[in-house]
Amino acid sequence: MAEERDKKGEPRPFWSFPRSRLPFSFLESGDDDWDLHEFSSLSGLSVSEDDQHVYVEAAVPGIPSDQIEMFFDRGVLWIKAEKKDETEDKKKKYYRKAMRTFSYRVAVPGEVDESREPDALCKNGVLKVSFYKTKKGVAKKIPIKDG
Repeated sequence: MAEERDKKGEPRPFWSFPRSRLPFSFLESGDDDWDLHEFSSLSGLSVSEDDQHVYVEAAVPGIPSDQIEMFFDRGVLWIKAEKKDETEDKKKKYYRKAMRTFSYRVAVPGEVDESREPDALCKNGVLKVSFYKTKKGVAKKIPIKDG
């Protein structure tokens, strides 16, 4: 088997060979081809904003809104959800116990107006939270008089 060499003719170190993409390999340092979209699709969380709002969407499939807790403190949103299922059928000698949990913590970007309550809606397994941004003052032009 021929030995791989770099441009200078030196043997290539083993770590420079192509690798398969493993889950969460985009978190390794030196990996320049990952973006926030790839991270959000893996984590079930996305954050976006426009001029007036900051939006956070979190996947919480199969969990009703009354079993979701949400806290906002010092610019960090924390979403916790938990659902326990227990099924028993004595005729079939069947017993099933399952639990699903989700926990998200995200720093909400921008200037959020903490005096206003954010809007939160859970529909079809997606929790959507909308924060209001603070109104930034517009710079006022000051006229200069000749002296």
